[in-house]
Amino acid sequence: MQKILLTILFLYTVGCSRSAKSASPDTPTRDTVSASVSPVKKHGALHVEGRYLKDQQNNTVVLRGQSLGWSTWWPQYWNADVVNWLADDFKTDIIRAAMGVDMKPGFLNDSSRQLSLLRKVIDGALAKGSYVIIDWHCEPFYQEEAVAFFSAMAKAYGHHPHIMYEIINEPNNTQTWPQVKAYAAAVIAAIRANDPDNIILVGCPNWDQKIKEVADAPLTGYTNIMYTVHFYAATHKQWLRDDCAYALSKNIPIFITECNGSEASGSGHIDYPEWEAWFSFMESNKLSWINWSVSDKANELCSILLPGAPANGNWTKEQLTETGNYIRAKLRSFSTR
Repeated sequence: MQKILLTILFLYTVGCSRSAKSASPDTPTRDTVSASVSPVKKHGALHVEGRYLKDQQNNTVVLRGQSLGWSTWWPQYWNADVVNWLADDFKTDIIRAAMGVDMKPGFLNDSSRQLSLLRKVIDGALAKGSYVIIDWHCEPFYQEEAVAFFSAMAKAYGHHPHIMYEIINEPNNTQTWPQVKAYAAAVIAAIRANDPDNIILVGCPNWDQKIKEVADAPLTGYTNIMYTVHFYAATHKQWLRDDCAYALSKNIPIFITECNGSEASGSGHIDYPEWEAWFSFMESNKLSWINWSVSDKANELCSILLPGAPANGNWTKEQLTETGNYIRAKLRSFSTR
């Protein structure tokens, strides 16, 4: 039943105009015409070589961007206007679409609404020339549903070089690395049946902190796989950077798909020295990273927006939180656009 639903919902998407992954970055297409130096126009199709993310000219790439907040609670920001504003004003290279899965509302109980929101973000990223992560944002596996979902996603969007798949947000502290590997194998097979080469992002236990376990027993037999680490600088400090360094020394490709300067709760306090230490570590090791999140939750430090900020972007500095202004300046400082 789930597969039938997904097929019906995405039939029209498969028929949309296509852009070849191998197209020249100088060739205007539906995806790049709106941004003369967009990230996708500049870098094209991405691949993994050793521990590095590479572009179609085989140059090492560092992508920096912003995650949308849960589609469950902040759907008003899931639109092309926000994608455009983040790209133009924050200078993001990539946006992460954190689709709620087992929350209410979420994909498991309201799939049509969640897919509609997701399509708005993906289509906005395609038009803008931004990379986009399709994020199955939950902790439990829900393997059958995930296989059907990512199969449909790959079939609908896999021909675009913009797409990455984050097949699980954060396995928790009860899920083992062997269990995550078994789940990943099933979902990767579903994606690769329809999309042979876009980047797939695989999480690790303990809310994406046990990267050393990945390093000691990584997935084998796959290409263009990266592993996710999440940090909140006031909680996850030098010990996690050391664990990342251990993994990097074993040639494990890491993508920081969620991070912030607050405590792991999303609030508490912002630890600026540790946050800066993380930025230094990520840049020196050429690690791509994404800040959390585009949301306007009252009194939450990791939210970049104050309550009631416009749903179409166009945010003033007065409508951004302390974190929002800080991360905007940081992203702009790294940008060459």
